[in-house]
Amino acid sequence: MKRLTRAALLGVAAIVAMPAAAQDLTTVNAIMPKQRSANYFPLIVGEALGYFEEEGVKVNLLPSDTPIPFVNFLRNGQADIAMMDSAEVLQAVAAGVPVNVVYEVMQTAPDGIAISAESDFKDVSELKGETVGLVSDRDRVTMQIALDARDLTEDDVTMVVVGEAGPTLAAAFRDQTVAAIAGSGPDWLAIQANGIAIDLITPSEVSAKPGNVFVALDDAVEGKSERLEGYLRAWAKGMYVATIAPDVVAEIARTTVPEEWEDPTFGQQYLENAIRLNVSVTENAGDLQTETWSSIQPAMMKFGLIEETADPSGFLEPKFIGPANDWSKDEVAAEVEAWRAANM
Repeated sequence: MKRLTRAALLGVAAIVAMPAAAQDLTTVNAIMPKQRSANYFPLIVGEALGYFEEEGVKVNLLPSDTPIPFVNFLRNGQADIAMMDSAEVLQAVAAGVPVNVVYEVMQTAPDGIAISAESDFKDVSELKGETVGLVSDRDRVTMQIALDARDLTEDDVTMVVVGEAGPTLAAAFRDQTVAAIAGSGPDWLAIQANGIAIDLITPSEVSAKPGNVFVALDDAVEGKSERLEGYLRAWAKGMYVATIAPDVVAEIARTTVPEEWEDPTFGQQYLENAIRLNVSVTENAGDLQTETWSSIQPAMMKFGLIEETADPSGFLEPKFIGPANDWSKDEVAAEVEAWRAANM
């Protein structure tokens, strides 16, 4: 009976893999902050389980280690779709670029405020008069918004750039040279990897915003809608796998990006942080949160990230959310079990 069950599952796996040989694939040129990584596991999971192939799509990731704004890759036609943060989207809108947010990848921002787990501080409001650290100067706005949420300003604290190295960040807490640090998920993992437990005291005004979103220009939305629908549907299915089989996601990540798993503990923590950020908080995967986009803009304008506010209806394009969620959870569960039987 077990042999029959396994054979049936392997048969499903074979069916899943068929589209790669059965049809020509259309290339979707995408650019995002990292190449294939557990940080954006829906891509590598979707590729491993054949979801992009099922949609007739092959993903070509453009080199992302560049100072050139990602929106320029859309404008010059190199990229069909780009992953951008909310500030980049609003800056593009202000510049008159016809951008469309088509899917919210991370609906919670990865940025935040960390303290040592041994600290007596429990809230950002208690940081008045203290020295606070920034992983880099890019994190200054995160600290400014966090302080503003508690009716404080940067004049109420002393800000210092600590640096990005894990040992340095851990030493800042160990030596008590800073009371808190503004950074993001990978920074917290680096601190913990160096023996310091932390807690997060991030105000919702910092975290409750889209961290990363998929963006396409008007011409792609109109002329490449079918391939974008397929891309987003495959991404959404890859995201869902983490909610039903995180161990399968971990195995795919270990195989696809082994360099992130040289320290297995760090690799697992890195993936768990990615799952926390990538799994949608809305009922529909990647849904567009109009009210959130409106609410985040005043603080961003106050601290110089944007110069003016914009009506979200002008840049949020909801037409792809329905197609991105048009698939069967039961079928995905069966495909996941087929992959597990063949590979684990």
